[in-house]
Amino acid sequence: MSKVSPLVDGLINAFQCLPGVGPKSAQRMVLHLLERNKDAGLILAQLLEEALESVDKCNSCRIFTESDSCQICSNEKRNKNQICVVESVSDVFAIEQSNQFNGHYFVLHGYLSPIDDIGPEELALDVLFSRARQIETEELILATNSTLEGETTSHFIYDNLKNETHLKITKLARGVPLGGELEYVDRGTIMHALSGRQRLKEEGE
Repeated sequence: MSKVSPLVDGLINAFQCLPGVGPKSAQRMVLHLLERNKDAGLILAQLLEEALESVDKCNSCRIFTESDSCQICSNEKRNKNQICVVESVSDVFAIEQSNQFNGHYFVLHGYLSPIDDIGPEELALDVLFSRARQIETEELILATNSTLEGETTSHFIYDNLKNETHLKITKLARGVPLGGELEYVDRGTIMHALSGRQRLKEEGE
């Protein structure tokens, strides 16, 4: 600690809650705001407080929003017949930047992990299954990450919906590397993965 000011030290500690921000980075950010950009710091503080108080999950897709329904779910121009299942909101950002998908989403906010006590209830899979079983839903795109946990979650969802005859269940195809996370995949690769998605089948079919 700097031992200069308890408030400054507390602010430096607070910034370290962000991923990838260590003591040095946090100190640099705090000093920049205090020395050169106090107005921006006040705006940041105000917006952060408002967001933490007002932002929750969309009732339908679980994307972050300050309303009951997010902008994507409320957009009549989006294809309601397609649902893309992702692990995090950052994955939604990545897919939207590819400009390749115009359907709706469902955000799991994680993946199945019995060790961490994360089961179907924590991922709200009952909500997803209910949406997928509606006749208007024609395609479910499983866009979980290509990790062991992501693949396990994908298979669990498929096993629970494979008998829905009206529903085509697909998975991202070429381009996404094994063990990779969508958040870090470039826009062109995501575009190819979406356009080349493949229908899932039972083993042996």
